[in-house]
Order: sequence, then C-alpha cells, then structure tokens
Amino acid sequence: MMPELAGIEVCRKARQTAGLESLYIILLTSRDSEEDIVAGLDTGANDYITKPPRRREFAARIGVGERVVELQSQLAQRVVELEDALSKVKTLQGLLPICSYCKKIRGDGNYWKQVEGYIEEHADVSFSHGICPDCYDSIVEPQLAELQSNLPSRSPTEDNEDGV
Repeated sequence: MMPELAGIEVCRKARQTAGLESLYIILLTSRDSEEDIVAGLDTGANDYITKPPRRREFAARIGVGERVVELQSQLAQRVVELEDALSKVKTLQGLLPICSYCKKIRGDGNYWKQVEGYIEEHADVSFSHGICPDCYDSIVEPQLAELQSNLPSRSPTEDNEDGV
C-alpha cells in the first residue's frame, strides 16, 4: 500500500489533471478482486496487474502500452495534418480576388495567375480543356468561317496536276 494515496486515487487525479489525460497508466497492485480490477479500470487505468507480477507478462503489457502511446501520437499528428490540409482547402471557399476582364486571380504576394493555375496550386485538382457548345457556336464557328473566307480559292486542277 502507498502511504498517502491508493493507486486508484492517483489514477483518478491524473485523469483530472490538465495535460495528463492521455497518460498511459498501469496499476500494479496487490488487490485482485473483480471489484478492485473494475474500479481501477473505471477510474481510467489503461491496464491492471496484480502483485507479484510475472516478469514476461509485465514486459509484454508494457510493450502494449508503448504501442498504444505510439499509435496515439501518430493519430494526433495525422489530426494536425488533416486540420492543416482542411484550412488550405477552406481558402478556396472564401472570396477570390478575380479580374473581371481576363479572369486572373490575385494570389499570395499580389501576383496574378490564371484561374487554372491558382486552383491547381490550392486544391488537389487538374484541368483538362474543351469547348462548350455555346462557345463553339458563338466563337469557334465564326472564326472558322472567317478563316475559310480568307483562304485563296483554288481550282480543282490546282488540287491535282492531272485535273482528276
């Protein structure tokens, strides 16, 4: 027995102390009744071992604790990375300063970029280009017609020297 506090009380206080909430706690005690074990785990202990501990079992349980702590650390790092990625994605949901004439977007450092370049840089997207039917009718067809009208007319004999 500990002179001042029982292991369960130490565990309870650790769980209530800021910064110690995620501390991995193994209770090592001579108390071995089912009620004691349940009480120890209910107060926040991660594991419960009765005295005298078997050496190999104790080492294995410590190894499990180390793996759990490492996994928690990796998970916490992933959360930070995901929050960082989410904050970058959110920049595309805000106002984008865009030129009303050329449609370039003002980015970091007051540089102007094409819409595609800006979005590719700030989101996980790539662009492929095409022409919509409205633009084909209103832009491409008139340009093709103008090109056709500017071509010199050629006689059928110019296409084939034999006239065939």
